[in-house]
Amino acid sequence: MKFIATLFWTFILIQVLGYVASSMTNTEYSIQTMSIIGVIATFLIAVLSAVIPKPSTEAH
Repeated sequence: MKFIATLFWTFILIQVLGYVASSMTNTEYSIQTMSIIGVIATFLIAVLSAVIPKPSTEAH
């Protein structure tokens, strides 16, 4: 479920970022390109979350 939520929000944020960037640079907006970038970004986020070690809790 965590992966699906990450995919959803990454997809939305990448689409918004692509739309704003294409509007600012006066280039064509491509939903297909932004979708591919969103999937790649989601994959990288999943890999990074698996690689970064979780902090250990110490008993007090």
